[in-house]
Amino acid sequence: MTASSPASVQDEKINWVASIPFIGMHLMCLFVFVTGARPVDVAVCVGLYVLRMWGITAGFHRYFSHRAYQAGRGFQFFLALVGTLALQKGPLWWAAHHRHHHRYSDQEQDIHSPLQKGFWWSHVGWIICDKYGETRYEHIKDFARFPELVWLNKLHALPGVLLAVALYFLGGFSMLVWGFFVSTTLLYHGTFTINSLSHVFGSRRYKTTDTSRNNWLLALITLGEGWHNNHHYYQNTANQGWFWWEVDLSYYSLKALSWVGLVSKLRTPSEQVKNVYLKYTPEERAALNAPLFSWSAPLAARKKAAEQKVKAAEEKVREALAAAADSLPSAQEPQGLLKP
Repeated sequence: MTASSPASVQDEKINWVASIPFIGMHLMCLFVFVTGARPVDVAVCVGLYVLRMWGITAGFHRYFSHRAYQAGRGFQFFLALVGTLALQKGPLWWAAHHRHHHRYSDQEQDIHSPLQKGFWWSHVGWIICDKYGETRYEHIKDFARFPELVWLNKLHALPGVLLAVALYFLGGFSMLVWGFFVSTTLLYHGTFTINSLSHVFGSRRYKTTDTSRNNWLLALITLGEGWHNNHHYYQNTANQGWFWWEVDLSYYSLKALSWVGLVSKLRTPSEQVKNVYLKYTPEERAALNAPLFSWSAPLAARKKAAEQKVKAAEEKVREALAAAADSLPSAQEPQGLLKP
Protein backbone atom coordinates (compact mmCIF):
# COMPACT_ATOMS: atom_id res chain seq x y z
CA MET A 1 0.00 0.00 0.00
CA THR A 2 1.46 3.35 -0.96
CA ALA A 3 1.65 6.33 1.34
CA SER A 4 -0.74 8.27 -0.85
CA SER A 5 -3.45 5.62 -1.22
CA PRO A 6 -6.90 6.42 0.24
CA ALA A 7 -6.72 3.55 2.75
CA SER A 8 -3.33 4.75 3.99
CA VAL A 9 -4.58 8.32 4.42
CA GLN A 10 -7.59 6.97 6.31
CA ASP A 11 -5.29 4.96 8.60
CA GLU A 12 -3.35 8.12 9.46
CA LYS A 13 -6.39 9.79 10.97
CA ILE A 14 -6.25 10.15 14.74
CA ASN A 15 -8.22 7.45 16.55
CA TRP A 16 -9.67 9.60 19.31
CA VAL A 17 -11.46 6.73 21.02
CA ALA A 18 -8.32 4.61 21.28
CA SER A 19 -6.44 7.74 22.41
CA ILE A 20 -8.62 8.29 25.49
CA PRO A 21 -6.04 6.74 27.89
CA PHE A 22 -3.29 8.91 26.38
CA ILE A 23 -5.38 12.06 26.64
CA GLY A 24 -6.56 11.08 30.12
CA MET A 25 -2.94 10.74 31.25
CA HIS A 26 -2.44 14.42 30.45
CA LEU A 27 -5.70 15.58 32.01
CA MET A 28 -4.99 13.75 35.27
CA CYS A 29 -1.90 15.93 35.70
CA LEU A 30 -4.25 18.83 36.50
CA PHE A 31 -4.91 17.23 39.88
CA VAL A 32 -1.54 18.60 41.05
CA PHE A 33 -3.50 21.79 41.77
CA VAL A 34 -5.67 19.76 44.14
CA THR A 35 -3.09 17.53 45.80
CA GLY A 36 -0.27 20.04 46.11
CA ALA A 37 3.35 18.92 45.89
CA ARG A 38 4.72 16.87 48.76
CA PRO A 39 8.53 16.50 48.54
CA VAL A 40 8.24 12.71 48.56
CA ASP A 41 5.81 12.79 45.62
CA VAL A 42 8.07 15.04 43.55
CA ALA A 43 11.06 12.82 44.39
CA VAL A 44 9.16 9.73 43.22
CA CYS A 45 8.13 11.60 40.06
CA VAL A 46 11.74 12.46 39.21
CA GLY A 47 13.05 9.04 40.18
CA LEU A 48 10.54 7.17 38.03
CA TYR A 49 11.15 9.57 35.15
CA VAL A 50 14.88 8.80 35.21
CA LEU A 51 14.43 5.05 35.69
CA ARG A 52 11.90 4.66 32.90
CA MET A 53 13.74 7.03 30.56
CA TRP A 54 16.74 4.77 31.09
CA GLY A 55 14.55 1.79 30.18
CA ILE A 56 13.70 3.51 26.89
CA THR A 57 17.18 4.79 26.04
CA ALA A 58 19.42 1.99 27.28
CA GLY A 59 16.86 -0.76 26.72
CA PHE A 60 14.36 -0.15 23.95
CA HIS A 61 16.70 2.01 21.89
CA ARG A 62 20.32 0.99 22.29
CA TYR A 63 19.73 -2.68 23.06
CA PHE A 64 16.58 -3.83 21.28
CA SER A 65 16.68 -1.42 18.34
CA HIS A 66 20.43 -1.34 17.66
CA ARG A 67 22.01 -4.23 19.58
CA ALA A 68 24.77 -1.90 20.73
CA TYR A 69 25.79 -4.26 23.53
CA GLN A 70 25.07 -7.76 24.80
CA ALA A 71 23.09 -8.96 27.80
CA GLY A 72 22.00 -12.30 29.23
CA ARG A 73 18.44 -13.44 28.80
CA GLY A 74 17.44 -12.51 32.34
CA PHE A 75 18.80 -8.98 32.16
CA GLN A 76 17.37 -8.67 28.66
CA PHE A 77 13.91 -9.24 30.12
CA PHE A 78 14.64 -6.72 32.88
CA LEU A 79 15.51 -4.11 30.23
CA ALA A 80 12.26 -4.86 28.42
CA LEU A 81 10.23 -4.66 31.62
CA VAL A 82 11.66 -1.31 32.75
CA GLY A 83 11.11 0.15 29.28
CA THR A 84 7.54 -1.13 29.23
CA LEU A 85 6.84 0.73 32.48
CA ALA A 86 7.15 3.92 30.41
CA LEU A 87 3.85 3.03 28.68
CA GLN A 88 5.27 3.53 25.19
CA LYS A 89 3.98 0.14 24.07
CA GLY A 90 6.09 -3.01 23.98
CA PRO A 91 9.80 -3.51 23.33
CA LEU A 92 9.27 -5.31 20.02
CA TRP A 93 6.78 -2.71 18.76
CA TRP A 94 9.11 0.13 19.75
CA ALA A 95 12.28 -1.37 18.29
CA ALA A 96 10.66 -2.54 15.05
CA HIS A 97 9.29 0.90 14.25
CA HIS A 98 12.57 2.53 15.21
CA ARG A 99 14.50 0.30 12.82
CA HIS A 100 12.08 1.29 10.07
CA HIS A 101 12.73 4.96 10.92
CA HIS A 102 16.48 4.52 10.46
CA ARG A 103 15.99 2.75 7.16
CA TYR A 104 14.05 5.69 5.72
CA SER A 105 15.11 8.60 7.94
CA ASP A 106 13.57 11.87 6.72
CA GLN A 107 12.38 10.24 3.51
CA GLU A 108 8.73 9.95 2.53
CA GLN A 109 8.49 6.48 4.10
CA ASP A 110 9.80 7.70 7.48
CA ILE A 111 6.97 7.24 9.95
CA HIS A 112 7.77 10.32 12.07
CA SER A 113 9.87 12.78 10.10
CA PRO A 114 9.23 16.46 10.94
CA LEU A 115 10.66 17.28 7.54
CA GLN A 116 7.89 15.34 5.82
CA LYS A 117 4.83 15.96 8.00
CA GLY A 118 5.65 18.66 10.51
CA PHE A 119 5.99 18.93 14.27
CA TRP A 120 2.61 17.64 15.44
CA TRP A 121 2.77 14.41 13.44
CA SER A 122 6.39 13.61 14.31
CA HIS A 123 5.89 14.43 17.99
CA VAL A 124 2.68 12.56 18.73
CA GLY A 125 0.34 12.19 15.75
CA TRP A 126 1.89 9.01 14.38
CA ILE A 127 1.51 7.30 17.76
CA ILE A 128 -2.22 7.90 18.19
CA CYS A 129 -3.33 6.95 14.69
CA ASP A 130 -4.30 3.42 13.64
CA LYS A 131 -1.67 2.94 10.95
CA TYR A 132 1.26 2.10 13.23
CA GLY A 133 -0.54 0.28 16.01
CA GLU A 134 0.63 -3.22 15.13
CA THR A 135 4.07 -4.66 15.83
CA ARG A 136 6.10 -5.15 12.65
CA TYR A 137 7.61 -8.49 13.58
CA GLU A 138 9.39 -8.76 10.24
CA HIS A 139 11.74 -6.00 11.44
CA ILE A 140 12.48 -7.57 14.83
CA LYS A 141 12.87 -11.29 14.14
CA ASP A 142 16.06 -11.48 16.22
CA PHE A 143 14.16 -10.73 19.44
CA ALA A 144 10.74 -12.07 18.45
CA ARG A 145 12.13 -15.59 18.98
CA PHE A 146 11.99 -15.06 22.75
CA PRO A 147 8.48 -15.99 23.99
CA GLU A 148 8.77 -13.90 27.15
CA LEU A 149 9.41 -10.78 25.06
CA VAL A 150 6.46 -11.56 22.78
CA TRP A 151 4.28 -12.05 25.87
CA LEU A 152 5.41 -8.75 27.40
CA ASN A 153 4.96 -7.00 24.07
CA LYS A 154 1.33 -8.16 23.90
CA LEU A 155 0.58 -7.23 27.53
CA HIS A 156 2.59 -4.01 27.41
CA ALA A 157 0.04 -1.98 29.40
CA LEU A 158 0.00 -4.37 32.38
CA PRO A 159 3.30 -3.32 34.05
CA GLY A 160 2.30 0.35 33.91
CA VAL A 161 -1.11 -0.35 35.43
CA LEU A 162 0.48 -2.35 38.24
CA LEU A 163 2.90 0.52 38.85
CA ALA A 164 -0.02 2.93 39.19
CA VAL A 165 -1.77 0.64 41.68
CA ALA A 166 1.41 0.26 43.72
CA LEU A 167 1.95 4.02 43.88
CA TYR A 168 -1.60 4.57 45.09
CA PHE A 169 -1.25 2.06 47.92
CA LEU A 170 2.20 3.36 48.86
CA GLY A 171 1.48 7.07 48.91
CA GLY A 172 -2.17 7.71 48.20
CA PHE A 173 -3.74 9.77 45.44
CA SER A 174 -1.06 12.47 45.61
CA MET A 175 1.72 9.99 44.87
CA LEU A 176 -0.37 8.46 42.10
CA VAL A 177 -0.78 11.86 40.44
CA TRP A 178 2.88 12.87 40.69
CA GLY A 179 4.61 9.50 40.46
CA PHE A 180 2.48 8.11 37.66
CA PHE A 181 0.51 10.71 35.70
CA VAL A 182 2.94 13.64 35.83
CA SER A 183 6.04 11.48 35.53
CA THR A 184 4.65 9.48 32.60
CA THR A 185 3.46 12.58 30.75
CA LEU A 186 6.87 14.22 31.11
CA LEU A 187 8.43 10.97 29.97
CA TYR A 188 6.22 10.87 26.88
CA HIS A 189 7.23 14.29 25.70
CA GLY A 190 10.86 13.96 26.71
CA THR A 191 11.12 10.90 24.48
CA PHE A 192 9.02 12.40 21.69
CA THR A 193 11.33 15.42 21.36
CA ILE A 194 13.96 13.18 19.78
CA ASN A 195 11.58 12.50 16.89
CA SER A 196 10.24 16.03 16.53
CA LEU A 197 13.04 18.39 17.60
CA SER A 198 16.38 16.63 17.18
CA HIS A 199 15.96 16.67 13.40
CA VAL A 200 15.36 20.43 13.52
CA PHE A 201 17.30 22.20 16.29
CA GLY A 202 20.99 21.80 17.06
CA SER A 203 24.28 21.38 15.25
CA ARG A 204 25.50 18.88 12.67
CA ARG A 205 29.02 17.46 12.89
CA TYR A 206 28.71 14.61 10.40
CA LYS A 207 27.33 14.18 6.91
CA THR A 208 24.19 12.05 6.94
CA THR A 209 21.34 11.56 4.51
CA ASP A 210 18.87 13.12 6.97
CA THR A 211 18.60 16.26 9.10
CA SER A 212 19.66 14.73 12.44
CA ARG A 213 21.30 17.19 14.84
CA ASN A 214 23.15 17.22 18.15
CA ASN A 215 21.34 19.09 20.91
CA TRP A 216 22.81 19.30 24.42
CA LEU A 217 19.49 20.18 26.09
CA LEU A 218 17.69 17.20 24.59
CA ALA A 219 20.65 15.04 25.61
CA LEU A 220 20.19 16.10 29.23
CA ILE A 221 16.45 15.40 29.42
CA THR A 222 16.79 12.05 27.60
CA LEU A 223 19.94 10.76 29.33
CA GLY A 224 22.09 11.11 26.21
CA GLU A 225 19.77 10.64 23.24
CA GLY A 226 20.16 14.24 22.09
CA TRP A 227 23.50 13.56 20.39
CA HIS A 228 21.39 12.56 17.44
CA ASN A 229 23.67 13.46 14.56
CA ASN A 230 26.36 11.26 16.10
CA HIS A 231 23.83 8.48 16.37
CA HIS A 232 22.54 8.70 12.82
CA TYR A 233 26.07 8.82 11.47
CA TYR A 234 27.06 5.60 13.28
CA GLN A 235 24.01 3.91 14.72
CA ASN A 236 25.10 0.78 16.55
CA THR A 237 27.11 2.31 19.39
CA ALA A 238 26.32 2.04 23.08
CA ASN A 239 27.45 5.63 23.54
CA GLN A 240 25.88 8.52 21.66
CA GLY A 241 27.94 11.21 23.30
CA TRP A 242 31.33 10.66 21.68
CA PHE A 243 33.43 13.41 23.25
CA TRP A 244 34.05 14.21 26.91
CA TRP A 245 31.76 17.24 26.87
CA GLU A 246 28.84 15.29 25.39
CA VAL A 247 27.05 14.08 28.52
CA ASP A 248 25.53 10.62 28.04
CA LEU A 249 24.13 9.26 31.30
CA SER A 250 22.74 6.13 29.67
CA TYR A 251 26.19 5.12 28.48
CA TYR A 252 27.79 5.84 31.85
CA SER A 253 25.30 3.49 33.49
CA LEU A 254 25.89 0.79 30.88
CA LYS A 255 29.62 1.08 31.42
CA ALA A 256 29.12 0.60 35.16
CA LEU A 257 26.88 -2.41 34.52
CA SER A 258 29.60 -3.92 32.33
CA TRP A 259 32.00 -3.79 35.29
CA VAL A 260 29.73 -6.14 37.26
CA GLY A 261 29.04 -8.41 34.29
CA LEU A 262 25.38 -7.61 33.63
CA VAL A 263 26.14 -6.33 30.12
CA SER A 264 29.13 -6.81 27.85
CA LYS A 265 30.73 -5.98 24.50
CA LEU A 266 29.64 -2.35 24.45
CA ARG A 267 30.20 -1.01 20.95
CA THR A 268 31.90 2.38 20.67
CA PRO A 269 33.10 4.32 17.62
CA SER A 270 36.77 4.23 16.69
CA GLU A 271 38.84 7.40 16.69
CA GLN A 272 38.83 7.24 12.91
CA VAL A 273 35.04 7.26 12.84
CA LYS A 274 34.77 10.03 15.42
CA ASN A 275 37.31 12.31 13.74
CA VAL A 276 36.20 11.98 10.13
CA TYR A 277 34.62 15.43 10.35
CA LEU A 278 38.11 16.95 10.69
CA LYS A 279 38.62 16.14 7.01
CA TYR A 280 35.67 18.29 5.95
CA THR A 281 36.43 21.59 4.28
CA PRO A 282 35.18 24.83 5.89
CA GLU A 283 32.59 25.04 3.13
CA GLU A 284 31.35 21.52 3.88
CA ARG A 285 31.07 22.28 7.59
CA ALA A 286 29.16 25.47 6.89
CA ALA A 287 26.81 23.61 4.55
CA LEU A 288 26.12 21.01 7.24
CA ASN A 289 24.75 23.66 9.58
CA ALA A 290 22.87 25.69 7.02
CA PRO A 291 19.11 25.87 7.69
CA LEU A 292 17.75 22.56 6.45
CA PHE A 293 14.21 22.82 7.68
CA SER A 294 11.43 25.36 7.67
CA TRP A 295 8.46 24.81 9.94
CA SER A 296 6.26 26.09 7.13
CA ALA A 297 7.66 23.65 4.56
CA PRO A 298 5.36 20.70 5.27
CA LEU A 299 2.33 22.99 5.37
CA ALA A 300 3.41 24.71 2.16
CA ALA A 301 3.95 21.34 0.51
CA ARG A 302 0.49 20.17 1.53
CA LYS A 303 -1.01 23.45 0.35
CA LYS A 304 0.72 23.13 -3.01
CA ALA A 305 -0.48 19.54 -3.40
CA ALA A 306 -4.01 20.59 -2.50
CA GLU A 307 -3.90 23.42 -5.04
CA GLN A 308 -2.72 20.98 -7.70
CA LYS A 309 -5.57 18.61 -6.87
CA VAL A 310 -8.07 21.47 -7.06
CA LYS A 311 -6.71 22.53 -10.43
CA ALA A 312 -6.87 18.94 -11.69
CA ALA A 313 -10.46 18.63 -10.46
CA GLU A 314 -11.40 21.92 -12.10
CA GLU A 315 -9.86 20.74 -15.36
CA LYS A 316 -11.89 17.52 -15.21
CA VAL A 317 -15.06 19.53 -14.59
CA ARG A 318 -14.30 21.75 -17.57
CA GLU A 319 -13.69 18.69 -19.74
CA ALA A 320 -16.95 17.11 -18.57
CA LEU A 321 -18.89 20.30 -19.25
CA ALA A 322 -17.34 20.58 -22.69
CA ALA A 323 -18.22 16.96 -23.47
CA ALA A 324 -21.77 17.51 -22.24
CA ALA A 325 -22.09 20.67 -24.30
CA ASP A 326 -20.95 18.82 -27.41
CA SER A 327 -23.68 16.23 -26.91
CA LEU A 328 -26.50 18.78 -26.51
CA PRO A 329 -28.79 19.48 -29.50
CA SER A 330 -27.62 22.42 -31.54
CA ALA A 331 -30.01 25.19 -32.57
CA GLN A 332 -28.53 25.09 -36.06
CA GLU A 333 -28.69 21.28 -36.30
CA PRO A 334 -32.05 19.91 -35.06
CA GLN A 335 -31.86 16.35 -33.74
CA GLY A 336 -34.02 13.25 -34.07
CA LEU A 337 -37.58 13.58 -35.35
CA LEU A 338 -37.27 17.34 -35.65
CA LYS A 339 -34.57 17.01 -38.25
CA PRO A 340 -36.00 17.49 -41.80
